[in-house]
Amino acid sequence: MSETTGEHAPRGRRERKKAATRQSLADAALRLFLERGYDQVGIRDIADAADVSTTTLFKHFPVKEALVFDEDTDQEARLLAAVRERPQGQSVLAALREHALHHRVNPGGADANFPAFVELVESTPALRDYAQRMWLRHETALAHAIAEATGAPADDPDCAALAHFVLEAPRTARGRADGHETVTRAFNILERGWSNISPRA
Repeated sequence: MSETTGEHAPRGRRERKKAATRQSLADAALRLFLERGYDQVGIRDIADAADVSTTTLFKHFPVKEALVFDEDTDQEARLLAAVRERPQGQSVLAALREHALHHRVNPGGADANFPAFVELVESTPALRDYAQRMWLRHETALAHAIAEATGAPADDPDCAALAHFVLEAPRTARGRADGHETVTRAFNILERGWSNISPRA
């Protein structure tokens, strides 16, 4: 037992140190981006603010845009958990609607910096495009989770289509004050179909 503990302790310390460095870099980057603007901040500025080398920075974040979105893996894990760990009796689409409203419409909660973060992303084309590419990378994993949950084949085109539209739905709230209602209506279309939503042709 003592040998096992000794064997894994250094690895645990290394992982904690890596996580702390990553968080320090992400925090420094966001602070500088909010203060000066994304295009006015260089990689060296961020590395200096976090007291690390640029080489260390690139070990954690391969591109500058990634510094703003440091929870990519966690986002995918939450997305898949919404399907796999949904309450008994709740449909896959209802679970994904709930996830979208909680994590995509108002993910900042009480964070006072969240409106500024959203403004930073929306006003910076490179960040806006990167955010969308990052989010859609989860499409295949989500399609597989939906197929698994519904008993469909892993490559089922219906599951792939649903995954795509579920991930796109929150974009309908972009720039709108009624984001919650807008996303809810988008999911209503996914659930009921266009012809059942309104008398419009």
